[in-house]
Amino acid sequence: MDLHPRPAAGEARPWAFPAPGRGALPNGLTVLRCHRPGQQVVAVEVCLDAPLDAEPEGLDGVATIMARALSEGTDKLSAEDFAAELERCGATLDAHADHPGVRVSLEVPVRRLPKALGLVADALRAPAFAESEVERLVRNRLDEIPHETANPGRRAAKQLSKELFPASLRMSRPRQGTEETVARIDAAGVRAFYAAHVRPATATAVIVGDLTGVDVDQVLAETLGAWTGNEGTPRPVPAVTADDTGRVVIVDRPGAVQTQLLIGRVGPDRHDRVWPAQVLGTYCLGGTLTSRLDRVLREEKGYTYGVRAFGQVLRSAADGSGASLLAISGSVDTESTGPALDDLWKVLRTLAADGLTDAERDVAVQNLVGVAPLKYETAASVAGTLADQVEQHLPDDFQAQMYARLAETGTVEATAAVLAAFPVDRLVTVLVGDGALIREQVEALGIGPVSVVKG
Repeated sequence: MDLHPRPAAGEARPWAFPAPGRGALPNGLTVLRCHRPGQQVVAVEVCLDAPLDAEPEGLDGVATIMARALSEGTDKLSAEDFAAELERCGATLDAHADHPGVRVSLEVPVRRLPKALGLVADALRAPAFAESEVERLVRNRLDEIPHETANPGRRAAKQLSKELFPASLRMSRPRQGTEETVARIDAAGVRAFYAAHVRPATATAVIVGDLTGVDVDQVLAETLGAWTGNEGTPRPVPAVTADDTGRVVIVDRPGAVQTQLLIGRVGPDRHDRVWPAQVLGTYCLGGTLTSRLDRVLREEKGYTYGVRAFGQVLRSAADGSGASLLAISGSVDTESTGPALDDLWKVLRTLAADGLTDAERDVAVQNLVGVAPLKYETAASVAGTLADQVEQHLPDDFQAQMYARLAETGTVEATAAVLAAFPVDRLVTVLVGDGALIREQVEALGIGPVSVVKG
């Protein structure tokens, strides 16, 4: 049998996170553009300075309804016609609200970019916010809430936010509102929120893709450049305060055969110099199937299909007033709740006593830095990260510098960061499960006072 010779491996090419060009339109809209040869599907992200803490009191969820209503018709097109025009472009359009603001996301073949971006511009410039469409979106949102409450993971996240933050802080409440607040939302409320917070002067558009032969300046001028609005006034940002006193809260679900675990506290945001070391240490703790938590709880003990540790930015600010959620999540069978938590705490105590190993650190660096070129193969992934940087008030080269700092971070530094992130006596533990069966198991561990709330 004649075999073809084995192909020789080529030389690895240096890679860095793409650097965008930055500019502004006459209407004040900030624009980041990034040429990515070969990416024929262009990704556009528009960041609107309409954060959740700007929602009027008692109308939690109005930012979400407004975001969803942006694609439900304009002054020129009905909701059906708008959807049909998007479809003709081969485009997808999405919008969602989160603590930093509202994000509008478009993906479209590059040859259809002018038409699709014109539709986005119309949606931002003159959304219809028809009474019937807003009412439908409100009903849809009200239908979603019971399903979210029934989901153990979503229920745990809701309870942890309530535990960590004071009731006066928007972060303590569900991002998309409660049944009570969403039911109050009407078209007038949506229009008022839009008028107060959506304007080009405080917005940023990110455009990523193969822009060869595209007159980007002309496309922008004819679409987003036609969007007008006043400059707006600076809005006070409430300080983030949190209570991470060690304690356990059981969300009682009688008859549950599994317990959902969510263990967390509040930490620094990405502006803090410790962030790269914290990312590296957290990855070693629970970032992948080979991390410490999985090695013990999944491989050795068989309690779970997987446990993850992560850091999630909630709100970021250059002055250091931002915050992130540092958490460990997973699920175990009911009978193993106590033993699994006991072993989890043992992992943390062993980490404090012995530290991470150089091998763990090396694997984490390879997984985080080595796969970055694959992670950012698509225009959408690059655009999403650039938009995250915009929302978090980070420099345009943050991600590129982040990879360099990860590669430079040593084992001792990563150990210190993860221990500071997850101190055994400063963790709030939320368990969604059968309280009658797991309470005694948990109380015997001595990891904090135990309380039970309705599921």
